[in-house]
Amino acid sequence: MLTDEQIEKYADVMIWGLKKARSKKFKKGDIIALRYDGSGEKLAEAIHRKLLKWGMNPLVKRLINETMEKDSYDLSTIKQLTFIGPWEEKYFESINGNIVILAPDDLTHLKDVDPSKLGKVATSRKFLRNICEKNDREGLFGWTLCMYPTKELAKKAKMSLKKYIDQVIKACYLDKEDPVAEWENLFKEANKIKKFLNRITKNTEYFRVASANTNLIITPGENRKWIGVSGHNIPSFELFISPDWRGTEGIYHANIPTFKSGNYVEGVTLTFNKGRAVKIEAKKGEKFTKSQLKMDEGACQIGEFSLTDVRFSPIDAFMADILYDENFGGEYGNCHIAVGDSYSDTYAGDQSTLTERKKKELGFNDSSLHWDLINGENKVVTAHLKNGKTKVIYENGQFTA
Repeated sequence: MLTDEQIEKYADVMIWGLKKARSKKFKKGDIIALRYDGSGEKLAEAIHRKLLKWGMNPLVKRLINETMEKDSYDLSTIKQLTFIGPWEEKYFESINGNIVILAPDDLTHLKDVDPSKLGKVATSRKFLRNICEKNDREGLFGWTLCMYPTKELAKKAKMSLKKYIDQVIKACYLDKEDPVAEWENLFKEANKIKKFLNRITKNTEYFRVASANTNLIITPGENRKWIGVSGHNIPSFELFISPDWRGTEGIYHANIPTFKSGNYVEGVTLTFNKGRAVKIEAKKGEKFTKSQLKMDEGACQIGEFSLTDVRFSPIDAFMADILYDENFGGEYGNCHIAVGDSYSDTYAGDQSTLTERKKKELGFNDSSLHWDLINGENKVVTAHLKNGKTKVIYENGQFTA
């Protein structure tokens, strides 16, 4: 597994990510939730020590394990499954930051669970995510997320554990003398490209994404900005926008598979008409995919459009973990769309004025689902400008900035 030195470096990177992820600085005595899977305990211990030395108040919670989670779905009534403890709302209202370490020991333990149950649980907990998002917009909350390598992840990615760990090490710069400095440099480089993208997006009617199996129109919408490489996910190399879902038209193909709620899904192809996925196909997991996109009214609509530059991302293998796969570099970088919930922090105006009504008027999507579907094909992304001209913003896996 990771060495003690690498774990310490990983913990430093996670603290950096948490600080970057919040627009207002943390202060001594802030409450930081530290939530982790059991197999990620060593990293949790290292982060816990650093939080204490920083002067924070860590609130430590081990996440439910796979056996208990499966038992919950098998043995609970819907009322039990969707139960929200009276302390949970207060918990999310009170914390100032959140660090999550995912280290799954089973990726398919929920594969036989009725998809409608998964949807009802996600819907019941949506309001808790809304609390965090509101506090995030106001600069009162910051969060970051990472993955700790496990034998299960390596097995599902069809590679040796050593090779899998090597991917994690290089993706998080744990092989560098000062990983935090590497992330800070990447942060600065990404900001340059975001300025380029935001300048063009102000004058863009729509983007067209074209690859071997994709021909999709994305409408950025009013008052949008590109964000990313913000500390929220480690690693994160993507730059993304939450478009106006109503302007999505055409065909999108995800050639990189994903694991979602215990289900393996491969070769998803979505056909959009007037913003909604009206045709849903998949080589594997089609039934599950259709059920997810029927979770609620917004589940079959786009909440995110993302691009990853191959010059940024060293990830060059399928990792069976969506955090890594959505940041895939490979030969041609990647783009991905997320069906479901949008990110309101891609609003370029005053975040404090972004009410639920205004979000709806601007075409920000609302859903209990947020599922990244990834395309690693060679592609060209062209901005069709309001003056009738065009500008290629991404080709051969790179931004043209």
